[in-house]
Amino acid sequence: MIYNEFQGMKLSALGMGNMRLPVIDGNDSRIDVDKAREMIAYCMEHGINYYDTAYGYHGGNSELVVGELLHSYPRESFYLASKFPGYDLSNMPKVKEIFEEQLKKCRVDFFAFYLFHNVCEMNINQYLDPKYGIYEYLIEQKKNGKIKHLGFSVHGDIDCMTRFLDAYGKDMEFCQIELNYFDYQFQNAKEKVELLDKWNIPIWVMEPVRGGQLATLSGEYSKKLAALRPDEKIPAWAFRFLQTIPGVTVTLSGMSDLEQVKDNIRTYEENRPLNNDEMKQILEIASDMISKTTVPCTGCHYCVSKCPKKLDIPFLLKLYNEAMISGSGDFIAPMALMSVDEDKQPECCINCHSCEKVCPQTIHIPEELRKFAAKMGRA
Repeated sequence: MIYNEFQGMKLSALGMGNMRLPVIDGNDSRIDVDKAREMIAYCMEHGINYYDTAYGYHGGNSELVVGELLHSYPRESFYLASKFPGYDLSNMPKVKEIFEEQLKKCRVDFFAFYLFHNVCEMNINQYLDPKYGIYEYLIEQKKNGKIKHLGFSVHGDIDCMTRFLDAYGKDMEFCQIELNYFDYQFQNAKEKVELLDKWNIPIWVMEPVRGGQLATLSGEYSKKLAALRPDEKIPAWAFRFLQTIPGVTVTLSGMSDLEQVKDNIRTYEENRPLNNDEMKQILEIASDMISKTTVPCTGCHYCVSKCPKKLDIPFLLKLYNEAMISGSGDFIAPMALMSVDEDKQPECCINCHSCEKVCPQTIHIPEELRKFAAKMGRA
């Protein structure tokens, strides 16, 4: 197992994410505890010492199961991370109540790592609002030793992330972002990496294979990669990409069965970053995948100046692209739409076509907005 240095500690470069544990009868809330126990035992035996969970994973049961299974190991043998569930705005006034509940569920008296969960457009105002006292409470728990290291995870755009850092960045010790060779371009993850580098904040990675989307590739793409590294499996390319990015300290993989655990641990037995040619090829593949799946909006905003409803068309098309790429598993688009005023939603387009006349990409914007509204159940 590769280890990376963090404030005098050696963290396994591969961490176990616990939001996709094996379940019974397809019910996400019913974790198969025996299979999960086998997976965690293998992780512990093979050097993984970082375990990530959260309040809402598996219908609230991830913390319970992870706490139960890790409880049989010496406390100094693992680092446990959980998060404050700001993805649900009703939780904002309950930080003390929830934090104390999490400690009990996880059967620990402190979290080695704790995060503001899912900073995004939907909740940034609440996270920054002092009336909820979230920041103050978590800082207090760090002083009390119940949080050893405080950070945040982010699904919002670069502006949202910048607002959070401007407010709390001086106290953030790490940041968890969605980073993979697809989102390096698609979600501007490259820009997020650069922003964190400016703040000197280490990177934790979530969705390294984009929920499994990068675990298999078409024959055309696979052949190109095999020509460069015949011995490298397709999922491993996603991890090798991350081994190439400076600042990446822990990569979390939400593994669902023991075979995934074994494969990923084998990958992390050695550090094999991509060379320049390999990096160029993997990013070209990602660019081609994006071009075949998404609306080619460049965010020029010419359309906005002509829209009588003043819709933020580039933002809406960006969310539509996310929904198309992620399919039924998408949560980012619905969540981000919650931050949009009701009179600025995609279905508010009046089909005047003024936007199309100035679009350099000749996108049929009203048609795409109708598709997006329908996909979101807002038609």
